[in-house]
Amino acid sequence: MAIINQKGPAHALPDFCNMGVALRILVAVNGGAVLGAALMARSAAGVWEALTAISGLLQPILLLSLLTLCASRRILRRLPYFLGVGAILAIELLLTGLVTAAGHALLAGDEALALWHNGLACLAATGGLLAYFDLRARALSPALSEAKLQALQARIRPHFLFNSLNAVLSLIRSDPRLAEKALQDMADLFRAVMADSSELVPLERELALCSEYLELEQLRLGERLQVAWHLDKRPIDALVPPLILQPLLENAVYHGIEPSSAPGSITVNVYHARNQVHMVLRNPYNAGTGGHHAGNKMALQNIRERLALHFDAEGTLRTQVTGTAYQVHVAIPYLRARP
Repeated sequence: MAIINQKGPAHALPDFCNMGVALRILVAVNGGAVLGAALMARSAAGVWEALTAISGLLQPILLLSLLTLCASRRILRRLPYFLGVGAILAIELLLTGLVTAAGHALLAGDEALALWHNGLACLAATGGLLAYFDLRARALSPALSEAKLQALQARIRPHFLFNSLNAVLSLIRSDPRLAEKALQDMADLFRAVMADSSELVPLERELALCSEYLELEQLRLGERLQVAWHLDKRPIDALVPPLILQPLLENAVYHGIEPSSAPGSITVNVYHARNQVHMVLRNPYNAGTGGHHAGNKMALQNIRERLALHFDAEGTLRTQVTGTAYQVHVAIPYLRARP
């Protein structure tokens, strides 16, 4: 078994506008509030009363924090990691102080003591959450390297390489120019496979790569492979994970076109709706092909893991069988390329 040495992943602040990040913060903070109320209460009946008292201060701070951090995420992510952490801690202390002061302006109490206690609790909670998100990102990052390891096996299968080479060899004498273009397409595909998969790429580049891949497949499948592109509503400035569509097209060819001797059509629909990029692929489905459909899960799981790494809970992949068609629907946030 080969062992790959690689540098540890760099620290990075979480995307506070991400739905998954916000949900984890809400669950963690409110869970801590419930635990704190249970420790403070002297009886079971007093837990609710203690939780109400804590929530009266906690919920405004939590809401303001999520809104402020989301609004300032671009500024924070430009800062060096530890400077960004310091900025977040300062923001949280400021918000905690303002909400505490506003609360004590309405209710009597020792404001200085409350500021001290709430400030310490704020620092502990914020520091703990930042450490959690950093550890989570660093723990998941090896999956990016694993995606590279699986690239030749899961995305560019050996049978595709050999069949494409045979198709090119058959064209060298009859159509040298077409054979040369096919070799260039193969070089582009393998260059993309070996490239760094941790950075998002333009959607247009991914679509061009898919087109080159399908042209290679048409060299050996001929009229059996038909492709319908629906790209009029695509966002031309969108960014997507690299090789997010090509493995799905390879599955569509292998599971939907190859098992049948009759012509089959693959439909690719890419569009923008509700600040999301949707990519929908459909191919023929025949349950009687057996083992051909059994191989879908590896590539689909690989893509799901990469979507989780890039977009957390905001990236989804759904599959559906509708009659004689198999459909894959990928939805990701609409992130634009910088000018």
